[in-house]
Amino acid sequence: MVHGRVSRSPASEAPITPGADMSAPTAAPPQDNLLASPRERKKVLTGTLVGTTIEMYDFLIYAQAAGLVLAPLFLEPVSEESPVLARIIAWASIGISFLFRPLGAIVGGHVGDRYGRKMVLVFSLLGMGLATMLIGVLPTYATAGAIAPVLLITLRICQGIFAGSEWGGAALMSVEHAPKEKRGLYGSFPQLGVPLGLFLATSASLSVLYFTGKDAYLEWGWRLVFLFSIVLVFVGYLIRRSVDESPVFQAMKEDSAERTAPLPDLFRNHWKPVIKAIFIFAGNNACGYMVIAFFPSYAIKTLDMDQGNIMRATLVAAVAWTIFTLWSGILSDRFGRVQVFIVGFILQAAWILALWPLIEAKDIWMYTIAVVVLTFPLALTYGPTSSLFAEMFPAGVRFSGASIGYAIGAIVGGAFAPMIAEILVDGTGKVWTIGIYLAAMTVPAVISLALLPRNLHERNLNHA
Repeated sequence: MVHGRVSRSPASEAPITPGADMSAPTAAPPQDNLLASPRERKKVLTGTLVGTTIEMYDFLIYAQAAGLVLAPLFLEPVSEESPVLARIIAWASIGISFLFRPLGAIVGGHVGDRYGRKMVLVFSLLGMGLATMLIGVLPTYATAGAIAPVLLITLRICQGIFAGSEWGGAALMSVEHAPKEKRGLYGSFPQLGVPLGLFLATSASLSVLYFTGKDAYLEWGWRLVFLFSIVLVFVGYLIRRSVDESPVFQAMKEDSAERTAPLPDLFRNHWKPVIKAIFIFAGNNACGYMVIAFFPSYAIKTLDMDQGNIMRATLVAAVAWTIFTLWSGILSDRFGRVQVFIVGFILQAAWILALWPLIEAKDIWMYTIAVVVLTFPLALTYGPTSSLFAEMFPAGVRFSGASIGYAIGAIVGGAFAPMIAEILVDGTGKVWTIGIYLAAMTVPAVISLALLPRNLHERNLNHA
């Protein structure tokens, strides 16, 4: 139970018309009806922040290692014949995990909407940590032959399933515990998991590289980065298990012991917000995976820039992304979720078209400026995502709707973005063609946002 009694007003009992379109605000009291204690809110923010950071560490160390380490070790025959093709296949293995995110989102969303958010959070954290640790002990192609890449891809699929079930629970626990006027700020905490996970993953890789040297890192040092996950997961588990269930879910559970199954209701009555959520997240995620995976690999492998310097530039970008993400949540509380997103996508499209001369300069300072500036619009189109998606769906299907929109959006957006970028460069010889592709991805996102009400951030979240 929530520390301190959950308060509820009679307005929370107001009936909702079945099949109502939640893309438009429903009549609701001006204030939220369910209040968690300040102490519990701090626990929730800590739990979601630590948990999502750890899970993103697990997910992103693979993305970073794919082009640098995993391609030559697990795709040895292909790598010897064509290093570029090996990297393309390695990038594709990132995308394969995204294809299974919707499965995790469907299962996690169903369980989260029927039995609670907390259960999903704890289980997904443990599952992700186990899969990551096992990658760290896998035999390579030289040792096990063709079974090595099969095992690698299998564990990456497991990561995708657990990642798909993780985000919705963390996002809703934060937003549903928040006071109405701070939902953007509270919702930015699970979003901080990506830049902080990126910082943690890059720091771990850089530390191992420093102590082992480049050759040892490529041979066996990379395994330590994956094995370190088990320590982080243990810490995250201890924190998450102490967090109480969302007050919105508690009230929904008390109101109706026999609720309808969320998935049929979602696809029958709320499919339009799901489509909008997919396009909105895809526009951000495709560009985000440039900073996470493609830019570092391209700079090191193609431009022959120093690996240590590129990792340090990624650390600076991760810090900037973290600060901007938190600020974007605050901005969305002040100016509105939709407004912040639209401005962010316009800036994102403009900069992704303009930054390529800085990348191609082969200068670490120019490279750092390019990626750090990009993190600002990325934060504007990512930081308020938890609160935006929560406000797009009614409570009874919120976990399912937000999770599925996020998971499929990741497939359309970031899943194959590094692979597409590699193919564009290899096929055209023009790196700026990647900018056109990424700018085009923002168009359906802006259209989807334009179809949402401008006062979406004023919605009461307590309706079932």
